[in-house]
Amino acid sequence: MKLNKRVVTNEDVRFYQDNGYWISPRIFDDDQLARLRQAHDRIWARDYDGDGFPLSEWESNGNPLQLRKMDNAWWVNDVIKDAITNPLLGQMAAELMDTDAVRVWYDQVIYKPGTGNKQNVSSGNVGWHQDYAYWQCTNSDNLVTAWIALQDTDLSNGCMMVVPGSHRWGLVPTSDSFFNQDLDSLKNQFARDGREWREVPMTLKAGQASFHHSLAFHASGPNLSDAPRLSVVSHLMPSDMAYENKGQNVDNIRLLGPRPRQGQLFANEYFPLLAPLTVG
Repeated sequence: MKLNKRVVTNEDVRFYQDNGYWISPRIFDDDQLARLRQAHDRIWARDYDGDGFPLSEWESNGNPLQLRKMDNAWWVNDVIKDAITNPLLGQMAAELMDTDAVRVWYDQVIYKPGTGNKQNVSSGNVGWHQDYAYWQCTNSDNLVTAWIALQDTDLSNGCMMVVPGSHRWGLVPTSDSFFNQDLDSLKNQFARDGREWREVPMTLKAGQASFHHSLAFHASGPNLSDAPRLSVVSHLMPSDMAYENKGQNVDNIRLLGPRPRQGQLFANEYFPLLAPLTVG
């Protein structure tokens, strides 16, 4: 399939390179969004496609206001698989990463419950962190995350926030802080050493996606609405991404087999190839 014109312009690429993030036009239509919301319901009800199981799940442990997250949900849900391997998503990611082909690193399905305007509830927060702090087994940090909103998303229901330009800071020690829900203490920890800290909310309409670099600091606050905030997240990498032993135990290493070797490509069935659209 061919596009009439590039979806990501040169100006968009420059914005991404300068700021470490970019917000897409709408990618998913109303019918697709309805099926993705239904996929969320099926996943949390353990109604899986096939007899497989996801790589990992962070459960609510009985707290109805606790964030819920599942990694590699595409293993157990075909609608999620279609979404995270969407060719248009691949085209956008390829242009932002300046690569010819894109593979899925892994996906996440995230459920942030609504607090009904309870102001002091932090159990749904996601701490300021860098994704690459968890991914130190690749030969490059040139990975991008596509965060897909399944409803209109802003600060009122816990949209993601990003610090523009933070992807240029390199990997910051102790930035593996996704699960630390104290956003203020993390800001005080990371906003030092001359780093300019400016928080930008990633306000999205349903069906849009925000893209951010693996080193960009990002977080999200409470969902003060009455409805859950649902998202599907596709972590993407160039198709020539390879394993590099940096002494970091990352779950995806095991998907290379029992004896991963230096320079081995993340290019098997666990890392689906996105077929990017081409410009006609």
